[in-house]
Amino acid sequence: MTELYIHIPFCIKKCTYCDFTSFAGQDSHFTEYVQALLDEATFLSHNLNHPQISTLYIGGGTPSVLPCALFEALLKGLHEVFDFSACVEATVECNPGTLTDSFLQTAKEYGINRISMGMQAKQPELLKTLGRIHDWNMVRSSADLIHKAGFTHLNLDLMFGLPGQTVHQWRESVECALSLHPDHLSCYGLIPEDGTPLKCLLDQHKLSLPEDEEEREMYNTARDILSAHAFRQYEISNFAIPGNECRHNIGYWKQVPYIGLGCSAASLLMPSSSDSGIEYYRKTNPSTLDEYFAMLKEGHPERFNLESISRRDAMFETMMLGLRMNEGVSEQAFLLRHGIPLNSVFGIVLMAQEQKGLILHDEQCWKLTRRGMDVQNTVLVELLECMEKHA
Repeated sequence: MTELYIHIPFCIKKCTYCDFTSFAGQDSHFTEYVQALLDEATFLSHNLNHPQISTLYIGGGTPSVLPCALFEALLKGLHEVFDFSACVEATVECNPGTLTDSFLQTAKEYGINRISMGMQAKQPELLKTLGRIHDWNMVRSSADLIHKAGFTHLNLDLMFGLPGQTVHQWRESVECALSLHPDHLSCYGLIPEDGTPLKCLLDQHKLSLPEDEEEREMYNTARDILSAHAFRQYEISNFAIPGNECRHNIGYWKQVPYIGLGCSAASLLMPSSSDSGIEYYRKTNPSTLDEYFAMLKEGHPERFNLESISRRDAMFETMMLGLRMNEGVSEQAFLLRHGIPLNSVFGIVLMAQEQKGLILHDEQCWKLTRRGMDVQNTVLVELLECMEKHA
């Protein structure tokens, strides 16, 4: 079983904080890009012996900017290439201000059963700072469309730690999001990335971020509110009504093999395993449209930017990704995956972090505590240094 990710890199307007591969004003490339996606899908499916797809995620960019006819052509083509008979979750991202009923009906017709919408904030001044094209009324209208179309699985993305954002505003955004009846919320702390317009404004002191303590209060506010509304935190940034966790993302965190199609999309391939652990390969597509189209015309997309992941890096990734989740890293799963006991590699550091109250050992699993989640990077640095000594 393999997960499938499709990247749609088009937007109406690029947000000020976004460093993902996305392009505004490239409508003329829509048709060529969808055909390129299907060409890549056909090639990889054949070379990977037509894998069964367990989850599908169509992200971006803004997939909902695609005209309905092209969106339908994409979904129809994917179903002709891949085996979706065992697919348990199929998600498409959308943004308020671009979503239409016809887009949703097309999605539903081809098995999409989950919608993820970028709300980010409720307040118009914060949305303006982020460069978003929507307002709160558009969010509500889009949520109504989603529910009326018969979708029962809705995720909303929210962001905290924004320039000028207060704890009160964050609380209001979370509560307004809950009023739209999602079964999943993703609450991300802003990370200003180099080269983005927002980072430039911060560097020029034209904007300023909340203090660390205020941002931590926002994070804990979300935890408390969502817990009171029966949402369970299952990963550092993700909360769901139990049973509605995002299976696709859980697959990433558990290093399930995945295929990525499109500009900048990555694939995780596992061609072999042995007593000494699993061998990983990662393939990453080019990040510009011209390079992506050229890769496919050359006829060897499987060879582009293919890197072998060392055993050491694979073990660290297991810890880094697994500790994001509330269930943590299982000693048994680590042993089965890597052919070596977890404690023989990381035991000293884990026990030291346990004494600090940042990690706990529970039923043969290592998990971050609530305090540990606040300072996750500190824990990861210690694990990485331990890994380097072990090499």
